[in-house]
Amino acid sequence: MSAYGSVTPALIDTLRAVVGPDHVLTDPEELAVLGRDFTEDLQGRPDVAVAPGCTAEVAEVLRLASRERVPVVARGGGTGLSGGAVPLEGGIVLSTRRMNRILEIDRENLFAVVQPGVITQTLQDAVEEFGLFYPPDPASKGSCAIGGNVAECAGGPRCVKYGITRDYVTGLEAVLPSGEVLRVGGKLLKDVTGYDLVGLLVGSEGTLAVVTEVTLKLIPLPRRVRTLMAPFPSLEAAASAVGGIFQAGIVPSCCELLARAALRVAEEHVGRNFPNEVREAEATLLLEVDGQREEDVDRDAMALGELCLQLGADDVLLAQSPAHARELWAIRRAMGEAVKAQGPYREYDVSVPRARIPEALRAIDEVTARHGVRHLSYGHAGDGNLHVNVLRDGLSPERWEAVLAACGPEIIRRIVALGGTISGEHGIGCVQRELMPLRLGPAELRLCRAIKQAFDPQGILNPGKLLPDEAPAS
Repeated sequence: MSAYGSVTPALIDTLRAVVGPDHVLTDPEELAVLGRDFTEDLQGRPDVAVAPGCTAEVAEVLRLASRERVPVVARGGGTGLSGGAVPLEGGIVLSTRRMNRILEIDRENLFAVVQPGVITQTLQDAVEEFGLFYPPDPASKGSCAIGGNVAECAGGPRCVKYGITRDYVTGLEAVLPSGEVLRVGGKLLKDVTGYDLVGLLVGSEGTLAVVTEVTLKLIPLPRRVRTLMAPFPSLEAAASAVGGIFQAGIVPSCCELLARAALRVAEEHVGRNFPNEVREAEATLLLEVDGQREEDVDRDAMALGELCLQLGADDVLLAQSPAHARELWAIRRAMGEAVKAQGPYREYDVSVPRARIPEALRAIDEVTARHGVRHLSYGHAGDGNLHVNVLRDGLSPERWEAVLAACGPEIIRRIVALGGTISGEHGIGCVQRELMPLRLGPAELRLCRAIKQAFDPQGILNPGKLLPDEAPAS
């Protein structure tokens, strides 16, 4: 018997009265689309979807859901990679697509206040018109929403210099399952009043509250950018060079590690190529430096290029124009979609201390070879975040499931042994939640469950995500 109540015709009629009949979806085909995100082979089936237009409507939807004990899954752009927005228990999908306004760009204090449905790139473009900068830049920035970025604590290539979403969220408005509205933080650079509820909600994957407004810190827009490519004779040489770059005191704004196999599938996917020197290399670092003054950025780019040669690069190539740099980044940002085009796969979004990337890559090679599977790996080497994509290729469904059951935990154990963690930026969702005990001990998991209970005592917000099922008492 389900622990949750049913979505009845009477409840659907009440939801229509709350958000308007045009903003309640019951068509099976539309619900099927809202039952999945970008996670491979994962499909849920909501009973109904609603799109509130304001905080008051969100609060009323949650009050109704709480009264009927119906699950609610908040959904932004639906671009997640860990199943975070997939409704595993049916119930209500709460879409933030109508709550898509930039409420304020505060040029004096350098903040933006936005609703959760604002697309990340829309915000970036809007603040850049005022010479301001919102740095977090996930690969899906053209379609992912700020609310989803907050839920997953999204990252991206620029995080090596500028930090992740958590570093820019200073205030939140959020609604508890009871319908009570929280306002925490604000336009503040310092605030130690009570527990850090802002930090707690960022990265909570919609399991604690539904975010309805976000206050974000902005910084001045860097006026000059230089993009470099440094091909290396081996993946390990490229990975080892990353540590040398930072030890030399150079902090690039981006430092991406591209293995040749991953680069090739991305080139094929978009129909464009990197330069021949890069295409033939076993691995390449894609690097950027930025700043306000052209002479400073040129000096840093020259120093970075010379350092890469000293660290074993075969060559260093400089993007000849901003348009050329955008073409290179388009190939890099297409890698996720290119991997999908290879067929069924499982991604492990692991993170290790930067200096241990070579060991992590060796461990991944050893584990996947032992299980007879291929992997395509790339990632944000500057902050130790690797996207490890294990491919099914020709394995039967039964063999594939057996490989995942053994290979995935082994990869995570090796990563954790290196001081690493399960997810750097994609979140745990439902795909990796049973791996959590490999990273968190009983005391940490107990505290996480207590936090969940305090915010959501009925367990209606995004059930089946983030926290593993509690083992029965022996």
